[in-house]
Amino acid sequence: MGIHYNYKSKRGERAMLKEAKRKARLAQKRAKKLMTSEPIEKKEVKTHDIKKTITLEDLTNPDQK
Repeated sequence: MGIHYNYKSKRGERAMLKEAKRKARLAQKRAKKLMTSEPIEKKEVKTHDIKKTITLEDLTNPDQK
């Protein structure tokens, strides 16, 4: 029967813990949303010169200018 006496006395404490959890979840969602909404730098796609013939070296070497 001891649980009945403690249940109401801890009501405020449980409410504060629940509110803290809710605020933590909201803060986490906001942080995640800010991270995803930041513009990501895109790499510039380099195209091949139309007048030059495409060789195997052009296709396989990604570091070539």
